[in-house]
Amino acid sequence: MAERNESEKRNITVFGAETEFDGLLEFKDRLVITGKFNGTINAPEGDLQVAKKAVCTVDKIDVNSIVISGTIKGNMNAAERVEICSGSIVESDITTARIRIANNVEYNGQVTMLEEEPDVDLFSVASDEYKKAMLVHSDVVK
Repeated sequence: MAERNESEKRNITVFGAETEFDGLLEFKDRLVITGKFNGTINAPEGDLQVAKKAVCTVDKIDVNSIVISGTIKGNMNAAERVEICSGSIVESDITTARIRIANNVEYNGQVTMLEEEPDVDLFSVASDEYKKAMLVHSDVVK
């Protein structure tokens, strides 16, 4: 419940469908782009959402998380996660800890996974317990 209250207090900024922005963009909370963006996004603490008809051409995106429903061309780094929704077009080299790519996505690029070591010491637990810890720390879609 505490997480929900914290997320409700975060600011949400929306670039409307008629908005076209060129340059360097920095933010800390949440940003939704529904128009066009060209440039660099530098928001390591921010969460970005690219709407269905949005088009982003970037030098680089550096955010906490990103959900893509539109079009992105340019490299991106998302410390927490990247989610690419059905119908998206993405041409990017992606660096992230977790990624989810839906069906019906046009993707061209390379994915580099950030590695986080589990909080379990390999030599202090039984192998079955270690395997469970590894599964908790990986977000594998089967």
